[in-house]
Amino acid sequence: MKKTTEKHLMVFSGRAHPALAEQVTELLGTELVPTSAYEFANSEIYVRYEESVRGSDAFVIQSHTAPINEWIMEHLIMVDALKRASAKRITVVMPFWGYSRQDKKHRGREPISARLIADLFKTAGADRIISVDLHADQLQGYFDGPVDHLMALPVLADYIKEKYGDQELAVVSPDAGRIKVAERWSARLGGVPLAFIHKTRDITRPNETVANRVVGEVAGKICVLTDDIIDTGGTVVKAAEALMKEGAAGVIIAATHALLSEPAVDRLKNSPAVEIIVTDTLPVPEEKQFDKLTTLSIAPMLSQAIREVFEDGSVTKMFDGHA
Repeated sequence: MKKTTEKHLMVFSGRAHPALAEQVTELLGTELVPTSAYEFANSEIYVRYEESVRGSDAFVIQSHTAPINEWIMEHLIMVDALKRASAKRITVVMPFWGYSRQDKKHRGREPISARLIADLFKTAGADRIISVDLHADQLQGYFDGPVDHLMALPVLADYIKEKYGDQELAVVSPDAGRIKVAERWSARLGGVPLAFIHKTRDITRPNETVANRVVGEVAGKICVLTDDIIDTGGTVVKAAEALMKEGAAGVIIAATHALLSEPAVDRLKNSPAVEIIVTDTLPVPEEKQFDKLTTLSIAPMLSQAIREVFEDGSVTKMFDGHA
């Protein structure tokens, strides 16, 4: 008895950031699978799909935004429901990998929570992960399976090149550890000069850094200050102030993940930066939007990556061999 089966793409979304998932499915020319999701009286989450998922190539999209533990749990339950309903392959699409900053032990008796998240999704039934701009490259090795590491650099850099390309630019890394990323930025912007901020961090006090000095020539240049995450905004705002003290003509802040925890909005509004450019890997609610903030869509990149995975194509080719 022989049967030739066809692949069946199905896309699912949690409730954390449905607008992004809807953009992705629109670009793919499909629709989100109808899903029932709600909380019981004691706050337990319930999920059920309203149509058969048997044999499907399933892509489950969920942004790990605040309240992060709730949305991660919903994501895990969605994966478990797919596994138990006989989906053929389950790809977890997490534009922002929750707990990604806890990727190593700074001191004794600390967890490595980023690894725990990977293990939880593997146990739930995930076969593959797609994520954008991981906080550290080694997170790809935490999951026992393929991890497609997408980069928002082309989206952000091309916007900056189009808007500010006629001015003298410099790319600035907020710390020495992200110099390799800054080098890719420099290449994308036509080989502009590089600089970085020498900073110190007190590991006992989260979200606090001290921008010590600027290493590199930034005087008279529009500085593109790049980072993966803006959380409370302290790091990038202090870095922007340090650049202006060194004679920079202006500062543009570009980051992938806009967590924008308090008091980030006030800090960014009052910072010397002329524009803050982020992507919509995480939802930016209306109350957190302000004049200097520009949000670019990551949906075209996610949809292309999903299509490449579904068609057994190459995700690496999307990033000139760097992914």
